[in-house]
Amino acid sequence: MRYKDMHMIARLKQRFLSASERGTFFRASVQWGFLLWCMIAGIRFGLFVSGFGDGGVPVFSRPPSVEGFLPIGALLSLRHWVSTGVIHTFHPAALVLLVTFLTMSLIGKKSFCSFICPVGTISERLWRGGKSALGRNWRPWPYLDISLRGAKYLLLYFFINITFLKMPTRALGGFLNSSYWAIADVKMLFFFTRMSVLVIGVLAALVFLSVIYKNFWCRYLCPYGALVGVLSFASPWKIRRREEHCIECGTCARGCPFHLPVDRKLVVRSVECTGCLTCVSNCPADGALAMTVPVLKRPLPPWVYPLFILFVFSIGVGWGMASGYWQTSLTIADYRSLIPMAASIGH
Repeated sequence: MRYKDMHMIARLKQRFLSASERGTFFRASVQWGFLLWCMIAGIRFGLFVSGFGDGGVPVFSRPPSVEGFLPIGALLSLRHWVSTGVIHTFHPAALVLLVTFLTMSLIGKKSFCSFICPVGTISERLWRGGKSALGRNWRPWPYLDISLRGAKYLLLYFFINITFLKMPTRALGGFLNSSYWAIADVKMLFFFTRMSVLVIGVLAALVFLSVIYKNFWCRYLCPYGALVGVLSFASPWKIRRREEHCIECGTCARGCPFHLPVDRKLVVRSVECTGCLTCVSNCPADGALAMTVPVLKRPLPPWVYPLFILFVFSIGVGWGMASGYWQTSLTIADYRSLIPMAASIGH
């Protein structure tokens, strides 16, 4: 083997081991794995719906995981479950996934955003691509940044106020039993496959802003991220800094995608922290930073946290499957009658 080839292999091996030790390889693997899962589910669901054309029968089965894209309906299902003790069966996977993500946030930090959410994964690739192409990312003025961050919490309050405070239980049941909720997954599909000029323009603007500003949607507009962020404050998992190992270089703070002053905190408690481990991977001082729990005196290996997140996710979805609250109660006949009317339902 030529020296050049041996040198290249050695460099790749060194990079792989370094990424593994710092947790970045594991996080990227989880992110891309979930993004691929979402894409496959979306394609399968599109083929399932298209199979009803001209009175046909779908060849592909409906993947329940597409209900993860029904967050508002999932909130309503959660309210219905809390109020009545009954899990509505039209889209039970939406509730299972929501409860799983909320549980992950309570015990595993804001891990949904940094490991699982496909929007978060794409958003991160956009700003990293923008930084590579333009040489930098921009940041709003501090006072504007604070004001903009409040937008997602206002949106969260709006949805929580409607679903948990203002909507009567009878009206809630009426919505969940309606044709609109039954066909909500198909309407969600049509939103992406039959975009209006306005929707295309809004998405294009969000993509542009995500290229020049780090995590624009996640940082300023996502109410789902606001919800899991508030819950994550109670999580025992947090970034912790050991002063005896810290060399006070500030690399962790400069690398934080959410501009948190990691170098000035012993424990990062901010609801903006997603547990992305970027600060840990950037830290040049071994043992100075780690995502860990308070009862442990020594930091855990960086791969433990991603595996813990996968474990919690698997338990949540596994419970949904084992309990029968994963597959919809809607039949092929129901979809055959509802899909032709999907565009007009709710208008």
